Amino acid sequence: MRIAILSPIAWRTPPVHYGPWERVVSLLAEGLVAKGVDVTLFATGNSKTKGRLRSVCRTGYEEDHSINIKVWECLHISELFDNANDFDIIHNNFDFLPLTYTSNISTPVVTTIHGFSSPELLPVYKKYNGRVYYVSISNADRSPELEYINTIYHGIDIENFTFRHDSGDYLVYFGRIHHDKGTKEAIEIARLSGKKIIIAGIIQDQKYFDADIKPFIDGKEVVYVGVAEPGLRNELLGRACALIHPINFNEPFGLSVVESMACGSPVIAFNRGSMPELIRNGLNGFLVSGVDEAVQAVKKIESIDRLNCRKDVEKRFASERMVDDYHALYKNILEKEKREDHRPWGYYQILADEPCHKVKRIHVYPGKRLSLQRHNRRSEHWHIIEGEGIATIDDKSITCKTGQSVEVSRSTLHRIENNGNSTLVFIEVQSGDYFGEDDIERVEDDYGRT
Repeated sequence: MRIAILSPIAWRTPPVHYGPWERVVSLLAEGLVAKGVDVTLFATGNSKTKGRLRSVCRTGYEEDHSINIKVWECLHISELFDNANDFDIIHNNFDFLPLTYTSNISTPVVTTIHGFSSPELLPVYKKYNGRVYYVSISNADRSPELEYINTIYHGIDIENFTFRHDSGDYLVYFGRIHHDKGTKEAIEIARLSGKKIIIAGIIQDQKYFDADIKPFIDGKEVVYVGVAEPGLRNELLGRACALIHPINFNEPFGLSVVESMACGSPVIAFNRGSMPELIRNGLNGFLVSGVDEAVQAVKKIESIDRLNCRKDVEKRFASERMVDDYHALYKNILEKEKREDHRPWGYYQILADEPCHKVKRIHVYPGKRLSLQRHNRRSEHWHIIEGEGIATIDDKSITCKTGQSVEVSRSTLHRIENNGNSTLVFIEVQSGDYFGEDDIERVEDDYGRT
């Protein structure tokens, strides 16, 4: 199974600080590699992966503002779709724009919809509804106008979040500094509760920060620590008595909610979007309708067993569960598609199919080889057009380079192997009176097909 995962290029994958989509993509890619899946990650050039990395953009445009966003987004997306046939499945995590490329390829595309940033995007999703497999990240974030193959909750790397039985006496706000996330309301809840609050997150709306947040920051009762790196994030979340999540929009998921609970810190959240799917009211936090109810929830936060918070995350939101869910989804899609032209060793394209001859363009992945086989009703002529390989003809081994040809007579044992680092491509001309797959007699095969 060869999977191409398309990550955004706003930040590195995985991100150094902020970058929720990139963080989820990284956990998925590395988890799949650990399961033995052949993964190619399309991300920024400074990204890190144990799979193959393909990039055209050297760094994220949020990290280098000299980058023209639209130009490099188009180059990034087209780099994958220009090579779509190299993969069994493309997994798009880049929002709506890659959908516009899908009509030109036959490779199945899975698109995880990480939330609708605007209802104006829906027409694009609707146009490709049914052609692309949509995955939602919560049931609450599903559009009634789209068809979905599954809901798969995000997972986190639990081992990087330290569970603490005991907490401090402060509240924490962790997320974008933006009206949607309710930073102002979090400060108000802390003030009315008589609690210190520590705020961490990227400033996404500078005017909002300057007008509604900055005037309250005193370094004592309201502390802003900027964008917290992983170590500080772990410390802040783990030692808080609760995470305050007073959202003013329908949150598609909420990674900080899960991360807080992984540290044992319960969450007090406005009851919107996906929050009822993440928070079990009274068990790992409280769902509230506004500031006043949130203040009352703070007063009874010690009634929450912090160990319950951790156990619930381990059960429902571990990255291993997310990886298993996507892996099962990929296999389900491949079973649905049953693409005859894609094989474990590569794929082929039929260029001509006539009564007396058949012509294929065959692509063999690096390190792969076809079965050792013979045909009784056809002969073959191979002409190498890209790469280098080793052909076996009966008991002879022949090195094949670009521009060279190999003749395969009827009933001759033969195979070809790609021993190079790039895809081997050759044209196969079959001559005879029958070209069906049942004229293949496999003597030896790497994939159990003898």
